[in-house]
Amino acid sequence: MTNNEKPVYRFSEAPIWELQRAYYEEQGIQAWQREEVPQYITSNPAIATSYAEMIMGFLQDRARLGYTSEPVTIVELGAGSGRLAFHILKELSELMDYAGIELPPFCYVMSDLAMANVAYWQQHPSLKPFAQQGVLDFAQFDAVHDTELSLKQAGTRIGVGDLQQPLLVIANYFFDSIPQELLYVDEGQIYECDISLEFPAGAADLKPAELLGQVIPAYHYRRAAEYEQESYPYREVIKLYQQKLEDSHVLFPAVGLSCLARLGRLSQAGFVLLTADKGDHRLENWEFANAPKLIHHGSFSLEANYHAIQHVMQQQGALTLFTKHHYRNLNVGCILMLQQPMGYANTRLAYRRFVERFGPDDFFNLKAWFEEYCDQLELPQLYAFWRLSGYDAQTFLRSAKRFIELLLAGNEHQIEDIRNGMHVMWEGYYPMQEDYDLALDCATVLYQIDMFDDALFFFEHSLFSGFGQDPATLYSMAICFYEVGKEESAAEYANHALAMDPEHEGALALLALMQG
Repeated sequence: MTNNEKPVYRFSEAPIWELQRAYYEEQGIQAWQREEVPQYITSNPAIATSYAEMIMGFLQDRARLGYTSEPVTIVELGAGSGRLAFHILKELSELMDYAGIELPPFCYVMSDLAMANVAYWQQHPSLKPFAQQGVLDFAQFDAVHDTELSLKQAGTRIGVGDLQQPLLVIANYFFDSIPQELLYVDEGQIYECDISLEFPAGAADLKPAELLGQVIPAYHYRRAAEYEQESYPYREVIKLYQQKLEDSHVLFPAVGLSCLARLGRLSQAGFVLLTADKGDHRLENWEFANAPKLIHHGSFSLEANYHAIQHVMQQQGALTLFTKHHYRNLNVGCILMLQQPMGYANTRLAYRRFVERFGPDDFFNLKAWFEEYCDQLELPQLYAFWRLSGYDAQTFLRSAKRFIELLLAGNEHQIEDIRNGMHVMWEGYYPMQEDYDLALDCATVLYQIDMFDDALFFFEHSLFSGFGQDPATLYSMAICFYEVGKEESAAEYANHALAMDPEHEGALALLALMQG
């Protein structure tokens, strides 16, 4: 190799994967707080409801089979911000309480590569109650190498064969972000697609995110007959690619399949996988595929090859559920690697109702439409979509101004529904030190429609949430206290407003009114 030649790497062993790891370990939770890494599509209340319903169905199936004493372990891979886990735990707990039937207990294990994320979850006020109840635990887990789970709360280890119940695995935006092989198929032969990388000048001084955003990949092809040997563990799916694909680049999830196999060995009874990602399970959609582009968002991601995962799992006896219709943004699958998987009727029915019939991808497509036309909707439609979203905070933030416009002419039933919805939303809100003040938006809507008691509840949350004080908010709080008959507090907050703005006309007038 000359000085001008760049080193060539096997795709799964290229430096980009080490940069990926370094990025998550360096950034920790800030990767999501700064919205560098996308999370909403796989962490909102709508997808959490779909998952909670499938988990509930699975618990019912296990109870019907007579397995109610041993707990079911649910492990989320790459739990990231923790928001999906929170929404699932909240919804699943409510479903179980509402059902009032005998079900096996469960423990939800949030896992991630970055220990900083695990430490963040352990201290998060929204997650602490679940940990205290014993239904939530945490683990650091490296999907490339690890073979067991070490639980931080319980102080125990889950090793090979330790679980009596099947393991339930959740993997959202996971398979697209861990190492994959890159193959090229043409004229019935398999080639390995290696990669060389051109980094910008001064690369040694750049952070992982900057390097990943500026790196330029180049691909190199070499014959890879080892994939065509009968001894290759995934020979059947490779043989299918040789027969069906031409001039096609195929990302192959050897690490992802290995990770599932290692997790599967923790249980004596198999596992269930709930997964959502961008990536197709249809073979024809991998035909004539170009070399992949690194999709950069702080870290980077690729496509997930759900076709290979589905095919390998089916060969091993699993039942795989993917939608009959084509997805647009998010492909959601359920794989039952269980003995007699067709016997899990409640799990399958939940997939049919909450993914196949109308699922997370459908909701996300509607949300894009909603955000474009929100300002043209009337109150019944606005409220209906907010309910469909699971009283989602982002949906409310986008529509708060329109809510104010419409509620000023709303009837008392509509106003009461919106008021109740805000409290439901607040109970289901997972704060992450974002740069928006949800409590203030709620308070502003309620203040405009003269619901002063409720407005005070949210104003006070806003005041003590670290977003700072301003005269307008303090004056609004003074008005609320005055309207609910607490004149001493009204005077206190009016004076706070004047301390920041001595010429504030509203605060001066309110004090004069009370003194007169």
